This record gives sequence, C-alpha cells and structure tokens, in this order.
Amino acid sequence: MMSDSVDPSAPGAPPGSFAATGLGKLYRTGEAEVHALRGVDLAIAAGEMLVLLGPSGSGKSTLLNILGGLDRPTSGRLWFGDEELTGLDDTGLTRFRRAHVGFIFQFYNLIPSLTALENVRLVTDIAAHPMDPAAALDRVGLANRRDNYPAQLSGGEQQRVAVARAIAKQPAVLLCDEPTGALDSATGVHVLAALAEANRQLGATVVIITHNVGIAAMAHRVIHFRDGRIAREELNDHPVAPAEISW
Repeated sequence: MMSDSVDPSAPGAPPGSFAATGLGKLYRTGEAEVHALRGVDLAIAAGEMLVLLGPSGSGKSTLLNILGGLDRPTSGRLWFGDEELTGLDDTGLTRFRRAHVGFIFQFYNLIPSLTALENVRLVTDIAAHPMDPAAALDRVGLANRRDNYPAQLSGGEQQRVAVARAIAKQPAVLLCDEPTGALDSATGVHVLAALAEANRQLGATVVIITHNVGIAAMAHRVIHFRDGRIAREELNDHPVAPAEISW
C-alpha cells in the first residue's frame, strides 16, 4: 500500500521519508530461486515509528537492508526524500548510509578493546553533524559507564551503547533488526525507551523488525509481511510508552 503522505515524484520530499514502488528481490542459488520481496509498494513518513512483523523469511530483513543501502533490489524503485536510492552507485550508497542512517542489530557489534565512549566516538569522528559522544551515552542512561569496556557491561547496557552509537551522528533514520531479541523484557524496555526518545526528541524515522508482537503497541504503524509481500498494515492512533508494553 502506498500512503498518500509520501509522493516520490514530488520535489522537496522530506529527508527521513521513504517511498518504494514495486520493490522485488530475487536470490539465485544454482537453479533455485528465492523471491525475498515480491513487488512491495510502501511509503514511510519522516519521523514515523514503524514496526515490521512476520515470520522468518517473509522479507522483513531484506527490506530493511534495502532501505539502509546495504542491499539493492532486483526490481522496483526506492526514494529517500527526493533522492532515488536505486539510481545510486556503491559510492553514493555509502555516502547515504554515512550521512543519514543509524543501524542497530540484535548483536551489538561493539569493539571489545574500546570503551563505551570510544565505541560511540567511532561514528562521531566520521559524521557531519554529530552529537557529543558523552551526550549520546547520557541519552541512553549510561553516562556513568562511559569508561567501561563491553566485557564489563551487561547485554542490555551493550545494546544501549549500540543505540547511543547509532543516534550520535544524529541520523534521519534508525533501522533496527531485532534490537531486543537477545534481551529479557525488563532490559528490552530500556532499549526501546532509548529508541522512542530518538524518535520523539531527535525526529528520527525509526523502523523496527521484531518477532515480539507486544512491541507493535509503541509504533505509529505496524506492517505485517508474508511471503515477500505486505499482508496487511495497521495504524495505531495511541502508541504506548515502552514501559507499558506487555511482553
């Protein structure tokens, strides 16, 4: 479904918005073909909090990777604001990721030999308009853990460092693939609260893949995937705070 809120042909579409038409992704292994995406039409408004649900293999991660410029569709077109991502070469996609996208994955991908502050500074050193690394850690409640190494942090604290690293360059978009998948519910709420704050206070567009249907309650919109297609979507007029989510 293509929302009326984003028109890829309109000049001046806001950064942080996406518009996809007919996105397809085909993987070939020998003679076998796997259609990861099958003609997906989708619009994401700037500043939206979006949750993607669906079984494994339904196309969620493939879509997320294409939105983030980590992969290319086999067919279809994709715009970010008024820039067509599907028209960019590898160098252009690298610039897009560096300037506009923060990634958060299930596993934290921190550098073990660097402190929490130094892990965040890895991103701010290459960002155009970064947040102070210490301020980013403060936003996720880790100001007092800045000098600790990953091995000295709990899993939830490591994931919050990963969130701080992602938001420190003040990206227009945060793309999150199972950000609470390795965490218990109490710890996961802290991570989701950091994402909700980035959405609310920084205006970042946040897209979250999860198998936890309870997380959908904090989203503005929920999209259900099945067999590489959007099966249905739901608008949420009253998103709840992460602390109110039932896991």
